[in-house]
Amino acid sequence: MGVGVDAAPAALFSADDERWMRRALELAAHARDAENEVPVGAVLVSAESAIGEGWNRNIVLNDASAHAEILALRAAGQQVGNYRFPGATLYATLEPCAMCAMALVHARVGRVVYAAADPKTGAAGSVFDTLVSPLHNHRIEVASGLFADESASMLREFFRSRR
Repeated sequence: MGVGVDAAPAALFSADDERWMRRALELAAHARDAENEVPVGAVLVSAESAIGEGWNRNIVLNDASAHAEILALRAAGQQVGNYRFPGATLYATLEPCAMCAMALVHARVGRVVYAAADPKTGAAGSVFDTLVSPLHNHRIEVASGLFADESASMLREFFRSRR
C-alpha cells in the first residue's frame, strides 16, 4: 500500500483500522497525562486482537529504547511466546523512528499504520524508507495519515506546554 507521508484518503482504512488507531491515541494520551511522557501510543494487532500495547516511557524508565512501538513488541512477545509476528499490524500515533522500524522488520510485522508523519526522524517514508527497503529480507506494508491531525495536535500541544 505504501501511501507515503501525506494524509491518506479514508477509503484506505477500515473500521478496524480506525478502532485500533483510536486505542493507540488513548495510549498516547495516557503517556502524556499519567506519566508526562511524549504522547505516542502503539498497538500490535493479530487475528483481530490486541496482542501488545505500549506508550512512550523513555523518561519514566530511563531507557532510550522505551518507545511505544518497542514496548508493544515486548508485550506481544511475552503474550504469544515469540518475537516474530507475521501478518500482524502495528498501529502507531507517530511514524516509527529508525530503531523502531528495524525492530518491526526483525519482528516480521506485516503492516504498519501510523497517524502523524515525523519529518525529523521518521523511518517509514519521511526521512528514511526502512520499512520497505529492498536491502532487508522483509518488507512491511505501510499506510499513513489515519487521524494524523489529532495525533499531530496532541504532540504540538505537549511540546508547546513545555516551552
